[in-house]
Amino acid sequence: MYSAQVSHIAKSFGKTQAVADVSFAVERGEIFGLLGPNGSGKTTTLRVMLDVFKPERGTVSILGGPMSEEKKERIGYMPEERGLYQDMPLERCLVYLATLKGVPAGEARGHLAGYLERFDLAAHKGKKVKELSKGMQQKAQIINTILHRPELVVIDEPFTALDPINTQLVKDLMKELRDQGATIIMSTHQMRQVEELCDRILLIDDGRDVLYGHLGEIRRQYSGHAVLVRLAGELPTVAGVEQVLPHNNAAKLMLAEGTTPQDVLRALMAQDVILEKFEIAVPTLDEIFIRVVEEGDA
Repeated sequence: MYSAQVSHIAKSFGKTQAVADVSFAVERGEIFGLLGPNGSGKTTTLRVMLDVFKPERGTVSILGGPMSEEKKERIGYMPEERGLYQDMPLERCLVYLATLKGVPAGEARGHLAGYLERFDLAAHKGKKVKELSKGMQQKAQIINTILHRPELVVIDEPFTALDPINTQLVKDLMKELRDQGATIIMSTHQMRQVEELCDRILLIDDGRDVLYGHLGEIRRQYSGHAVLVRLAGELPTVAGVEQVLPHNNAAKLMLAEGTTPQDVLRALMAQDVILEKFEIAVPTLDEIFIRVVEEGDA
């Protein structure tokens, strides 16, 4: 069963078509990446999915059917904009918000203590939210999203304002939640985090889904006919190589039609080179993102 299914939704605000035609399904127990350039319709798609906005067209199924008040207690949603009560002490604020999701105050306080320690916020629990740094408030938002132990977690830009150490803490937490059976939908611009965390992705551009599926399959689909090679010494001439490009500490060999990576490997080994690296060139998600969006603009 899917945790979320979205089918051909559309949503406008006046004359602005925020979402034109978006469809996807999120499997239970996966981390799913929702990507797209600024203004592409990602946040509106999430809000339609969560019943914040009503779609003008299309259907949404959440946790096996239409959204209900009961289901909202089984969902954790963190919008990109901070939504904590700024004038409340941190601990009191997070416990109160958990009670709105049906968690008894004592139980929420017990769960919260561990998260505050883990995210280095325990010493700040008596401070008003507005007195915390942006990074601390971001961590508090994440804790608020998961404190009631939701089945479905929807996070918009989870790594904003976080340093590398706290970014890793959040990534570790997301993996733990997934391993415990939670489903996570993550919208972010940080492609490196998507590559590390997500099994499947959806790329939205101009309010439409333009790329959808397993990340590994998408990368293979967009891989060029090339190999990455690093040698101890000069790179010899190899039949079937049309162009040699620098690539970090290696060379990217662009292959002619009909030439396989195995052909190049055999040719190199026949010349007794000392081969330090040889792999099929696979594009990064950043490169795929830029290529797809530019092709759509064209």
